[in-house]
Amino acid sequence: MWGVSSFAKLVVPTEVKISPDGTWLAYSIKRIDPEKNKAVRQLILYNLATKERFFLAEDTSKPRFSPSSRRLAYLKKQEDKSALCIMELSNFSSYTLLTADAVGFFDWSCDERNLFVVTQKRRNDPDLYFETRIPVWFDAKGFLDDQRDVFHVFDVESRQELTQFEERNVAYAFWSKEGIVYTLSREKSPFTRFDIFLHSKGSKRTILEDVGFIATSESQEGLVLLGREKKNAFQHDYVYLLKRGRIVPLTEQYGLDNSGHISLEVWASDSESYPVAAGEWVYFKSGEGGNVKLERMNLRTFEKEAVFDEGAVSCFDASEDGKVVYVAVDDERGAEVYLHREGQKEKITSLNEQFLETVTVRRLNYFQYPSFDGMKIDAWYLKPDSSPAPLIVFVHGGPKGAYGRCLYFMGQLLAQEGFYVLYTNPRGSDNYSEEFALAVKERTGLEDFKDIVSGVEELKRKEAITDIGITGISYGGFMTNWAITQSDMFKAAVSENGISYWLTSYAFSDIGFWFDKSLIGDDPLTNENYRKLSPLFHAKNVKTPLLLIHSLEDYRCPLDQSLMFYHVLKDLGKEVYIAIFKKGAHGHSVQASYSHRLKRYKLIVEFFKQKLLLKSETFDLKDCLKID
Repeated sequence: MWGVSSFAKLVVPTEVKISPDGTWLAYSIKRIDPEKNKAVRQLILYNLATKERFFLAEDTSKPRFSPSSRRLAYLKKQEDKSALCIMELSNFSSYTLLTADAVGFFDWSCDERNLFVVTQKRRNDPDLYFETRIPVWFDAKGFLDDQRDVFHVFDVESRQELTQFEERNVAYAFWSKEGIVYTLSREKSPFTRFDIFLHSKGSKRTILEDVGFIATSESQEGLVLLGREKKNAFQHDYVYLLKRGRIVPLTEQYGLDNSGHISLEVWASDSESYPVAAGEWVYFKSGEGGNVKLERMNLRTFEKEAVFDEGAVSCFDASEDGKVVYVAVDDERGAEVYLHREGQKEKITSLNEQFLETVTVRRLNYFQYPSFDGMKIDAWYLKPDSSPAPLIVFVHGGPKGAYGRCLYFMGQLLAQEGFYVLYTNPRGSDNYSEEFALAVKERTGLEDFKDIVSGVEELKRKEAITDIGITGISYGGFMTNWAITQSDMFKAAVSENGISYWLTSYAFSDIGFWFDKSLIGDDPLTNENYRKLSPLFHAKNVKTPLLLIHSLEDYRCPLDQSLMFYHVLKDLGKEVYIAIFKKGAHGHSVQASYSHRLKRYKLIVEFFKQKLLLKSETFDLKDCLKID
């Protein structure tokens, strides 16, 4: 049976690389160590010829093979610092090249003589933070304190640092044939506008300026770009080729977001996988409905083909000889590492098979329904063992997030406890048309909420549903707050790290100064949307018992959002509870410690059980906060 602690038995491959010559795989796994109360990451090397596995020490991650495939660079965590290590694959001997508080990007030169490493430098005054730009803080990083990115260039043989240079806001960097190519985010619109530079032989040259592209890799035909020339926050990203100064569109004609993703919950990878060029091909993700496909395009013929298209790919890499390695998950199997070569798929890991054989894995039931205006909306649901039964509605983050074919731990747990569980992709979700994604601009909480309600009504026609609850994180937390101010349909609600007042989100969040203006509207100080679309100003309408969960170190949707809503609702005499976790950034639901995550699951499950199954008039914590 599933239990609230079952997540600790799931092992997640979080990143994967293949050597350029196609002989080695390197993948990192994340597993929970309850005794140490933390997630442990560990690198594993796999020889494709001998099928032998070699386990590196714990707390290793971020593998990067050298161009000759003779060496491996990787990170090893040492207390509060990160060490960049170099391994000779012929004998598995390693040495430490650099130790720093935080290591960002690193990559090999094409001749393998050099390696660059990006570290972060801050003021580090013992008494204060001082800032001259925005944002002052960033989620999962804390106060930026005038942070600068420092490029260190090393001679790998002598282990000497040859040179260094500083930049701000490095979004991505890699070593091309000409030198180090890096993309800088523009401070006023850091996720949508970029400058791309080449650093070579001590000088800096501009490649592209004020564009919507990130340079992700180098192909035989030119630089591979992800994004679009002019881009706002909710438009799709496509793959392009910068060839002899001309931008050639590769995937724009297909209309699928090449930054597409679905909520992977416990199976989330550690970082974004950008398009990769290898041999004659460029490899990229394409979001379509409930799937995140892995596709490739031949850069000479411009023919496109699928590598994987049933489920969701989280990360991937490719070799020069056409091999592809990737991590994928679907609604029946946990995340595993796969190899694609010569048209055949080979399963490399079996990290979760044995555990999943000990529990009942419920498959998602897909249906499509017309919303209030006829718009077609995708949805999936899990069924409990018996009915009639209450329903829990999940709302994804974003709003340009999505649900899809994934084995959702929380859904499995709630279905086993006797709940229907519904996942919908209302307008604004990713993996559909760009028009669909843009439909919530300056209207969030309006038509998208009606889409969710229409999904509930459709499911009620299919199944015997009693009372209804709602929950979500981030945008899902906003929608939970909004839903209970707009409708009496919901008899219980759990809002996590959600928004209650858009004006303070704009002024307080690490991304509010551009994201909220893109979503809610320009001129936040005068735009009535910032009040009209904020749940806080509709608090008198709330009749639903509400549990607010927030993490203290969330700088994306800061604590003020839940705390304000709690204080106002409490002052109005509403039934509301708040749990504030002392540690954890915005992604605390999957990134926090074992005890943190266990208590979170217990709180949510127990709240819905008491309110929807037992019909309790108050919420009794009972043993929610005890660790077994």
